[in-house]
Amino acid sequence: MKKEEVPQDESNLASANIREVYYALDENGNYTTALSTGWEAKKIALDESIAALEEWIEDARKKVKAGEASPILYFMELNKMDVQVLAGYTGMWAWRVKRHLKPGVFAGLSTKILQKYADAFGIRLEELTEFKP
Repeated sequence: MKKEEVPQDESNLASANIREVYYALDENGNYTTALSTGWEAKKIALDESIAALEEWIEDARKKVKAGEASPILYFMELNKMDVQVLAGYTGMWAWRVKRHLKPGVFAGLSTKILQKYADAFGIRLEELTEFKP
């Protein structure tokens, strides 16, 4: 693609003042770099991904509200983490993190363990323990 043909479609990246670098041909036929604000196909994919993430967060909130999951699930989804990633951040085994997703188990966790989760999520301990969905 020629440098002047690099797409400049509006996308979520453009609203955050982020530009992507593409390789394109200059007027002499040499490869060079060109900045782009995005292109339609990528915008559609990003919009669908963001909608899916928002749906997962809302589902987690509903599960916490219904007493089916602990607040850890909500903050895990909000921070775009899975069990393995959260286990890495907290220094716990994945099976322990999964167990802590149960409301009954969560209620019995020590302040020390809860603080590990709060630190992993970048929130205060009270935000985790007093979470009201």
